[in-house]
Amino acid sequence: MSDFLIIGGGVIGMMTALQLADAGQQVTLVERGRCGQEASWAGGGIVSPLYPWRYGAAVSQLSRWSEGAYPSLALRLLEETGIDPEYRQKGLLYLNVDDAEKALHWSRQLGKPLERVGEDFVYNKEPNVVMAGDSALWMPTLGSVRNPRLAKALKARLTAMPQVTLREQCGVSGFIHNNGPVKGVVTSQGPLEAERIIVCGGAWAAQLLVQLDVQLPVRPVKGQMITYQAPKDLVQRVVLKDGRYIIPRADGLLLVGSTLEEAGFDKTTDAAALASLKQSAEAILPALALCPVAHQWAGLRPGSPEGIPFIGALPEWPNVFVNAGHYRNGLVLAPASTHLLVDQLLGREPVIDPAPYQPTPERLIHT
Repeated sequence: MSDFLIIGGGVIGMMTALQLADAGQQVTLVERGRCGQEASWAGGGIVSPLYPWRYGAAVSQLSRWSEGAYPSLALRLLEETGIDPEYRQKGLLYLNVDDAEKALHWSRQLGKPLERVGEDFVYNKEPNVVMAGDSALWMPTLGSVRNPRLAKALKARLTAMPQVTLREQCGVSGFIHNNGPVKGVVTSQGPLEAERIIVCGGAWAAQLLVQLDVQLPVRPVKGQMITYQAPKDLVQRVVLKDGRYIIPRADGLLLVGSTLEEAGFDKTTDAAALASLKQSAEAILPALALCPVAHQWAGLRPGSPEGIPFIGALPEWPNVFVNAGHYRNGLVLAPASTHLLVDQLLGREPVIDPAPYQPTPERLIHT
């Protein structure tokens, strides 16, 4: 029997497993499909909320801690697995920001580099980008990670760790508790027992926990994205305008995202979203009109009230823990939120105050 059983093989689940294994714990991770193939694969990989000054303190604390953790995490995974998560720290250009003064005030309060820049600055950084208005904002410290490669590296590392058992294509259909403490889960590969259970099911977390009569206010929010196959270095850093972004990869692939759709668990793509994303991208980078769209896809974000994740033990099931509800910021918040949960699991001093994230009765839905 494992010390810990983790449900969900996205970045949250895999980072949790990695940290527990680093601490010498025996971990089993179960994933109903393939690890890292849902929202962790579908996102853009910007290591910051899109407009960080528009979030409350709870999200900001996790974001700041995670941002500092990504460079060393990416280097570690490259050295251990030979797979490069392609962490790039080339900054972000914000175009057409209507609350620039609020953004600058936020940056001064936190000591975060952010400055107002003009057309010449933008042109020098990104000659192919079209300005919107006469000023923009520049955040030089922002980084991005190639999330499919991050997930691949995490899986490779966990596979090589003797303390970790990975079970893919292993759907969880229920919990074993017999009206007492939860002792394990029922899966498509048979029952699995563990001392403690951790639910990292992303948009599916609420569906799992309803079996324990827990009403977790996490819902799927669809986001569609596209990629262009473009000449290398057509754009070199993340550019954001009116909530849509372009993210360059090292091989010339350009990601453009994303839509926000309340469509349940539907992951189909459509022509209207494609046209909207193309229009947004080509308004930022007109040269993309001559480049082919290589791919279109959709993922499901785990939406939650105010985008604040649930991290901690369930009130009526003290050996069942949850780490879900990161909304648009799963990749952004993953290092901090997993570290915070592992601190609680192992009785360590938490990296930040865990109180805002606890799945207390007040934060859960009452029916």
